[in-house]
Amino acid sequence: MSETNPTSGKAPKSLSLLRSGVLVSICTFLSRILGLVRDAALAYVLGASGSADAFYVAFKIPNFFRRLFAEGAFAQAFVPVLSDYRVKQSTDEVRALVAAVSGSLTLVLLCVTALFMLCAPWIVYVFAPGFSGDDQQLALTADLLVITFPYLLFISLTALAGGILNAHGEYAVPAITPIFLNVSLIVATLFFARSAAQAETAVAWGVFFAGLIQLVFQMPFLARLKLLPMPTLGFGHPGVKRILILMGPALFGVSVSQINLLLDTVLASFLQTGSITWLYLSDRLYELPLGIFAIAISTVILPSLSRSFSSGESTSFSSTLDWALRILLLIAVPSSLALFMLAEPLIATIFYRGELTVFDVQMAAQSLQAYSLGLVFMMLIKVLAPGYYARQDVRTPVRIGIIAMVSNMVLNLILVWPFGHVGLALATSLSAALNAFLLWRGLYKQNYHVFSLQWRRLLRILLAATLALGASLYVFLQQGLLWTEMADLARIGFTLLIVAIGVFVYVSVAVVVGLRPSMLKHQG
Repeated sequence: MSETNPTSGKAPKSLSLLRSGVLVSICTFLSRILGLVRDAALAYVLGASGSADAFYVAFKIPNFFRRLFAEGAFAQAFVPVLSDYRVKQSTDEVRALVAAVSGSLTLVLLCVTALFMLCAPWIVYVFAPGFSGDDQQLALTADLLVITFPYLLFISLTALAGGILNAHGEYAVPAITPIFLNVSLIVATLFFARSAAQAETAVAWGVFFAGLIQLVFQMPFLARLKLLPMPTLGFGHPGVKRILILMGPALFGVSVSQINLLLDTVLASFLQTGSITWLYLSDRLYELPLGIFAIAISTVILPSLSRSFSSGESTSFSSTLDWALRILLLIAVPSSLALFMLAEPLIATIFYRGELTVFDVQMAAQSLQAYSLGLVFMMLIKVLAPGYYARQDVRTPVRIGIIAMVSNMVLNLILVWPFGHVGLALATSLSAALNAFLLWRGLYKQNYHVFSLQWRRLLRILLAATLALGASLYVFLQQGLLWTEMADLARIGFTLLIVAIGVFVYVSVAVVVGLRPSMLKHQG
């Protein structure tokens, strides 16, 4: 007789949505800070050279597929199906689903990894066709890709484990896990790459071991939940079939931003040397608020939205989505403004040392400003997309995704020639705005998002606090500080000071105008 699931119809008891979101944000913040240390170390050792461009392309390719499949389509398809099983099926059937998914996924990943390693030169040619005129650059990138691509195998299985943990209310472990990627790369860069014959090769091995370590780290936590069954091939399992059906369209629906970033890399490979590195450095900074806040909120609302939909609680579904949007805008708008105004100070503080030049800082700061214009919309996409996938609606996001992707391609071709790498970043921002608007409109028209009474008060608070933030940053920047001429400690000190002042001004004005803790709580 199969074991019943005593918590199948209940939300995880561990934490409220707000507390869960804060927990994930804190863990992600630590990971992202280490990520900036990692990127600063890479910039110090590799600079913006041809070998740096080769490494970043070899690192971006498995990362592209990780975000597209593991954390994009797979996560958005797997979590709703698993949540549905927890609500409606027994614990034994949940374990059978996990076993079937893990076995099937492992087989597919092994085949894909082997194929890409064998075809590395052709894969590089597809992702960075601009390297085709330089046989040495192409060969180096292909060699690095052979080392880095198994990372996709490890990190995809890590994403599977993280999805299981999130669905059971265990948010902290998946949020902490990326720290091991950063630690591994920092160690590889500072302790091995500096003395290696080819620094980029040593760093590539750091990527390989980072994926393996992350996977091993999550295994004990799955075992504690008794959800570490022996993997089985289960392509015929009903749950696996549902996941596969949802995954296909989801590749476009939730991961369009990754396809857009890939197109940036392809076109940037035709531009002057360093363009790929400039885009990478600016992307890393603009991803900081995206990862700390938007992805954290998205992570905690997806299981909740899935349970609300499976239980037929439409009011709870709408209130959860509305809460997520309100929280997100309070963070996204000031983050976007701060990144735009502090682009050069931030790039200089974090990356300007070693092989990186003043010119590199200026170029990366320009693309960061262009990316910052679309930060709010990119963060909205992360929160709005779960509103579709929690309902297992795959048609609407794919239609919107195709529209946004085509728009990005057209804008890339229009803007890259007059503005170079900055035009690529600007095209990404504009296509993100279109994507976010279409996703929200679809939810609003079907009454899956209904504006609460708190929006008028929230917008008043947001406007006043953001204006005050902008004014305080403007006054500070008018002091004529030459960021690239300061010593490291001076740059760090002034940057921390201006960030602290900005946060204080924003929060203080928001509280004075009317922000209260009750507005941040989820009432669903």
